Amino acid sequence: MDTPGQAPMAAPLLLWVVLLRWASGGGFTRAGRTWQHCTDLRPLDVLSEAVPPGALARGMRVLQVQGLRGLQLSASRPRALAFPASRLFIHCDRFPEEFSIIVTLRALRRPAKRNEYIFTLMVEESPGVLVGMRYAPDKLHFMFWSQERAGGWQSRVTFPNVSLSDSRWHTLVLAVSGQSFSLTVDCSVPKDVVVETPFPASLSVRRASFYLGNRRRRKGVFTGLLRQLVLLPGADATPRMCHGLNFKVATLSVPSVLQDVPTKAVSNEVLKYPYETDMKVTLGARPRCSKQEKAQFWFNASRRGLYLCNGSTWLSMLEVQPRLDYVEEHQKLVTNSETMGVEVFSIPRLGLFAATANRLTPPGSAIYRWTDGKFVHYQNIPTHQAQSWKYFTIGKKIFLAVANFEQNERGQEFSVIFKWSRRKAKFLAYQRISTHSARDWEAFVIQGEAFLAVVNHREGNNHNIDSVIYRWNPRTGLFETNQTIPTSGAYDWEFFTIGPYSFLAVANTFNGTSTRIYSHIYIWLRGSFQLFQSILTFGAADWEVFHIGDRVFLAVANSHSYDSGMPAPSNFYAINSSIYELNVTAQMFVKFQDLLTYSALDWEFFSVGDDSFLVVANSFDGFTFSVNSIIYRWQGYEGFVAAHQLPTVGCRDWEAFHTAEGSFLLYSSAREPLSKVLRLKTT
Repeated sequence: MDTPGQAPMAAPLLLWVVLLRWASGGGFTRAGRTWQHCTDLRPLDVLSEAVPPGALARGMRVLQVQGLRGLQLSASRPRALAFPASRLFIHCDRFPEEFSIIVTLRALRRPAKRNEYIFTLMVEESPGVLVGMRYAPDKLHFMFWSQERAGGWQSRVTFPNVSLSDSRWHTLVLAVSGQSFSLTVDCSVPKDVVVETPFPASLSVRRASFYLGNRRRRKGVFTGLLRQLVLLPGADATPRMCHGLNFKVATLSVPSVLQDVPTKAVSNEVLKYPYETDMKVTLGARPRCSKQEKAQFWFNASRRGLYLCNGSTWLSMLEVQPRLDYVEEHQKLVTNSETMGVEVFSIPRLGLFAATANRLTPPGSAIYRWTDGKFVHYQNIPTHQAQSWKYFTIGKKIFLAVANFEQNERGQEFSVIFKWSRRKAKFLAYQRISTHSARDWEAFVIQGEAFLAVVNHREGNNHNIDSVIYRWNPRTGLFETNQTIPTSGAYDWEFFTIGPYSFLAVANTFNGTSTRIYSHIYIWLRGSFQLFQSILTFGAADWEVFHIGDRVFLAVANSHSYDSGMPAPSNFYAINSSIYELNVTAQMFVKFQDLLTYSALDWEFFSVGDDSFLVVANSFDGFTFSVNSIIYRWQGYEGFVAAHQLPTVGCRDWEAFHTAEGSFLLYSSAREPLSKVLRLKTT
């Protein structure tokens, strides 16, 4: 068990190296010595050099897709998309020994049947490629000419499992230093490759030319859109590119023709660079938003709002933002029994659903479907003192996992994963997993792999047991044990990402003698979760992560303060819950604000217009379960300030959701078979 005197930070040395590099913008510290006097290590914008000032070269046109402009290249005139290397390498004719190549592109959704070249550097009248980059289905190749190999030969470095053909914008950073080659896609975890043949220390580019999107012939021409192609000598450009929130379109240098504000000609008001767009605007009632309508706009005249379809929902681009005025009761939802948790989710083409985790074994838990503006009973599912549900998808598969707290009729203790049957239009049992008084499931994806983590609360009277992280095995179609983590009477997992890093926080509640114990935050490193930070909590029941602008917060719900070795407080349940903020400089979460709560069991973050809110589930004040839960409004410098008091009875869980009818909150009661849907009234 952790002690109060334990240091709050227990990250391994490797973690500090990784995070300090991320925060401080560190990278390669050794610049190519043979190159420093040649370029002064400035970024060399290859794409801008290929675009003549004042006009587009033949074989180029500008397209705007998903709000960004890119160059589309013609396969009919590959030599027109070339320029001499001497225009970039002004002071010498050698390629840098160490460098980064930054590319922002949009490849077509259809898989490439052959290699497509992003760029090449070739010597006149020679068929060989001095330096080049190309991609094939799920692979990216970097090529270079090495004189160190017998007779001179082209070397190729291959990065597997690189999927770009999804019709989305991606930013790639390739960092090269000797035998080490590192590829970062959209600021995710770098793919590192070490080869026998190092990149040459002195590669002559005399009489060489850059070819954009081809290798000096029609075959293999790049069919997508190019937005950025920059050569940065002497440094790993990853820290320079991965400092904002929109990593896929991070920019170091973009041609003026592709920048957001086009230049106007002096003579008239016509745009200097013409560009095309696939924008389509629909008027009238809310239209359908599916993959077919993706990137199309809808103008809502009644609200004076402009919305963009992202393939599933309409995203607000411009409208008069609503403000929360007050909260009113919308529906009394009669449940099978007391409800320990609730999960709201959407099933494609069927709409909104809610799953209630009900305490009593018969008749078990239930699923409700949003119909005509209210939740209507849809399906009963057998559970055993269910604590929570977790909805998640893997590809086209739809799952719903329940955390069962008690044994079944045969004395077996299982939690169950249910799978949606499209044929029967309901959830069916799919996989049983042995658990110990399970409280919560958390589903997440890391580097394309699906995981499911269960919180084991206790085994018999022993609260100090392992909770388990399972990994999806696509061959067997089952979740298999991947890692165990020691926990103490745990209640909740919370997964979140910050930049390219993945975190998992556990809320530890009770170690057998005290609720005054440390809860932990873990970081994913080298294929497993490792301890990142420990935070003292008091019967922690929930973690909630949220972002406000560029700031990252983590709120803990403290349920009660009890320690068998200390004098009893006047009230176990009137206790501060805390909000922590990530301090990038300190590489840890630091306390931002304390809020007085009453046996808090859950936090829920939501937004209305430009305003941000937190609602807390107050469940017991030491005397009665009829206690107000509170909505706090974000007030900037003042932090969160109480804005609305909501009468609740044994409140256990909050869920915020939005429908065509408006914005709502749903709370579950752990003391009576009645949950409530509240409407957020806006002005």
